[in-house]
Amino acid sequence: MSVHGYTDDEYEYESDGDNVTLISKLDVSSPLHLHPNDSATLTVISVKLKGTENYQVWSCAMLLALEGKNKTGFIDGSCRRSNTDEILGKQWDIVNAVVLGWILNSISEELFLGQIFSKRAKHVWDELKDTYDKVDGSVTFNLHHKINSLSQNGSSIADYYHKLNALWKQFDALVQLPRCTYHAAEDFKKYNSLMKLMQFLMGLDDSYMQIRSNILSRDPLPDIRGAYAIISSEESHRVVSSSSVGTSQRSQSSVFNSSVD
Repeated sequence: MSVHGYTDDEYEYESDGDNVTLISKLDVSSPLHLHPNDSATLTVISVKLKGTENYQVWSCAMLLALEGKNKTGFIDGSCRRSNTDEILGKQWDIVNAVVLGWILNSISEELFLGQIFSKRAKHVWDELKDTYDKVDGSVTFNLHHKINSLSQNGSSIADYYHKLNALWKQFDALVQLPRCTYHAAEDFKKYNSLMKLMQFLMGLDDSYMQIRSNILSRDPLPDIRGAYAIISSEESHRVVSSSSVGTSQRSQSSVFNSSVD
């Protein structure tokens, strides 16, 4: 029995050109096997990829759908095209086109236009991951801000809880939580430091928005003490600048009053 689900003897005695009969012998466990309802126009998930803000949710949903259809091999490279068997090679092309269609059907129109000319599902998957799987400080901050600013606001307890629970799960997917190992203490220390940093930055006045963005763009992020030092220095600079401007204005006013007298 070959890895594709049919024996070499069966392949040998197939008549030339009887591709349909040969492909029908593919085992259902083979990634090259297609269900009659599987087509490139099928929408396998309801989530539309918009960009960095929802890549984690989209990729998890898409992976789950592809695993259910046994087609993850077309995005991780484990299912390769046969260059020696023409029939299996053509079948690979068909399944690849179907998987590619599933991916394209689940991304926004703006992203669709940039990927429509791609030929392989793996190339599109890798490019989307390289482009949008970016979890920097700004993404973490925005999600944490949603968690802390979310309120019931007249909705039912169930609706409020489910929304908050969904945000918690997204945040857990972005940030590595403490593990139950001997590294747990260090992991928890880093996690707790990150929470303090986000809470500190969230409470700043809007006048510090620019310096906050600069801190969030750093890799790695500073700890709470480092962020405090940066912002404290900025505050001192503003006080000195404000004092200089005030002194200059008073001097100009004195000169003006003297001239009038």
